[in-house]
Amino acid sequence: MSLAQLMIVEDDMALREMLAAALQQADFAVRCAENAQQGQHLLEQMAPDLLVLDWMLPGLSGVEWVKRLRVNDHYREIPIILITARGEEEDKIYGLESGVDDFLIKPFSPRELTARVKILLRRFGRMFGKPRLQAGGITLDTEQHRASIEGRTLALSPMEYRLLLFFITYPEKVHNRTQLLAKVWGNHAGIEDRTVDVHIRRLRKILEKHNRAGLLQTVRGFGYRFSETE
Repeated sequence: MSLAQLMIVEDDMALREMLAAALQQADFAVRCAENAQQGQHLLEQMAPDLLVLDWMLPGLSGVEWVKRLRVNDHYREIPIILITARGEEEDKIYGLESGVDDFLIKPFSPRELTARVKILLRRFGRMFGKPRLQAGGITLDTEQHRASIEGRTLALSPMEYRLLLFFITYPEKVHNRTQLLAKVWGNHAGIEDRTVDVHIRRLRKILEKHNRAGLLQTVRGFGYRFSETE
């Protein structure tokens, strides 16, 4: 299972749906917008791991929107793939200088898009698609969506599994509630911060049965982290 969340901003509905279907088939969570204004609104809700957008969007162009994102501390690190029919060297240079990380020149295949997305996610350390992860004596089989300790399967809800997968993917890092809502729950509009606390407590109780509750630590005043160090 991949927790990587992608946003597609494309005004051509047929192309947008085709791109979304291809990426969903590759096991990515995908949200879509028709223009930069919708994209900005969605961006504030979901904190995507990668952005795919068309250069020639109605209203604010894709490149101009990228320029605005790159001067904002919240969005400057998001990997961005620009879709364009412009294949000239000058256009590529202009896009790169605006803050784009990669280009897809029309026409292109869904397979090429998927490959470029995976490459860029790996480059930025945002790819969660390893088939098997191990940490603290816990084994996660991301293809079967199962977690186990010493061969014993953990009875996790889908959200508890996603939460554990996220923590094991980013060990030793402290995450606050807002970050966890954005990365694990995705669109967290209407969900309260205490929802995180509730799921953390449930996950700890499950780990406690296997003497692993100490792996999920509270960092007072900051949030939570997964650590094998007491």
